Amino acid sequence: VHGMGEMVSDVLDAVEESDGLESGSSVEAVETVEATPSGDVATTVEVGGTAPGGDTVEAGRTVASDDAAAATVAPADTAVDTRTDRRLPRWVVPAVAVFWGGFLAALAARFFWSRLSGLFLLLAISVFLSLAIEPGVNRLARRGWRRGTATALILFGVVAAMILFVVAIGTLVAEQIADLLGNSETYIRDTVSFLNDTFGTNLDAQEVIDDFNDPNGRVQQFIENQQGNVVRLSVAALGGLLQLLSVLLFAFYLIADGPKMRRALCSRLTPDRQERVLAAWELAGQKTGGYLYSRALLALLSSLFHWIVFQSVGTKAPLALALWVGIISQFLPVVGTYLAGVLPVLLTFLDSPFKAGIVIVAIIVYQQIENYVFSPRITARTMELHPAVAFGAALGGATVLGAIGAVLALPGAAMAQALISDWGDRHKVIKSELTQVRHHRVWKRWARIRKARAE
Repeated sequence: VHGMGEMVSDVLDAVEESDGLESGSSVEAVETVEATPSGDVATTVEVGGTAPGGDTVEAGRTVASDDAAAATVAPADTAVDTRTDRRLPRWVVPAVAVFWGGFLAALAARFFWSRLSGLFLLLAISVFLSLAIEPGVNRLARRGWRRGTATALILFGVVAAMILFVVAIGTLVAEQIADLLGNSETYIRDTVSFLNDTFGTNLDAQEVIDDFNDPNGRVQQFIENQQGNVVRLSVAALGGLLQLLSVLLFAFYLIADGPKMRRALCSRLTPDRQERVLAAWELAGQKTGGYLYSRALLALLSSLFHWIVFQSVGTKAPLALALWVGIISQFLPVVGTYLAGVLPVLLTFLDSPFKAGIVIVAIIVYQQIENYVFSPRITARTMELHPAVAFGAALGGATVLGAIGAVLALPGAAMAQALISDWGDRHKVIKSELTQVRHHRVWKRWARIRKARAE
């Protein structure tokens, strides 16, 4: 505004000098701002007025622009166009259209994602399951099996293993709840005696029992509140069963009709791209399936070892606890063994603290045996996922999709590691203290074995 005022003042001075106006003359100016085709801003000032003698000063027009420092006065007889060009720049309409189009597309994507996110999650689970199972199906197909029959057989084995695990854990939980409610007074007296003898407290076991059996107490109120959740849990179980059947159906068609699907996909690509896509697909399937197979085999060995220990010690429900420790320890990296071992240790501790100590020692010993003996040999033919990568992937998957995301993150990280490991060129690393790796003797021995097998 200050600059426009100075420009108007300069224009008036120029008019006075050109028309010979003296002091006391009356001069008026009207300015109009408009955009030029080149993008500059042009200002048009219309001037007029009267001289001291009453003579009328004829109107003129002065034009100034951003790149013109000097003002020019048009002749008096020049017609003055007082109309202002109010046309918008050409980019305004496309910009508004793009903005509103993107806004509406974002709303539509948000709406459909909120409705179809469950379906996308089921498809993701089905894809990972198909990648894990397809190598086994391909082996059976090379031996003369039909792909549909081989796929159904392997899926049936997976479902049977899941049902066995759920039934075993469910039976264990039901037995422990029934035993806790039936022998609550005995457990309370033993616990209070242990606390008084160990920590020197003066708790009264009878008062704790009376508070536990009080119908208006916190324990009984909690039990009554949980009875109202039976219907909700039943509906949730039916929903989970429906989702499981959906995953199995998607995985069956992805595996059984895998060649047809890949053929349809490759028909849209050039031969070079077809080779890269099929190589990546095969690598992802082999590495993902190999990783899951190795985890399953390690879980079986862990379950067998812990079942023998629990059976020897006399822990209640040894099979269910062994399956719990074996599966959780393999599919929850780094800390899975110790978290899974809390349950058998706690149940054994209620029976005998000495037996609980034996269970703790057995869990720690097996973890070392698995790390230095079983795991290197089993994963030598598949793929070993770094513990830090596995732990980070599990945390990220749990943050995004909960428990299912934590499980899916492990094969996803294994597949990503397999694809990245085969991408780009590899070079020999120079000798330096910063790159020197010292291996344990057991690791060195297994490294020599792997190298000999590779040669």
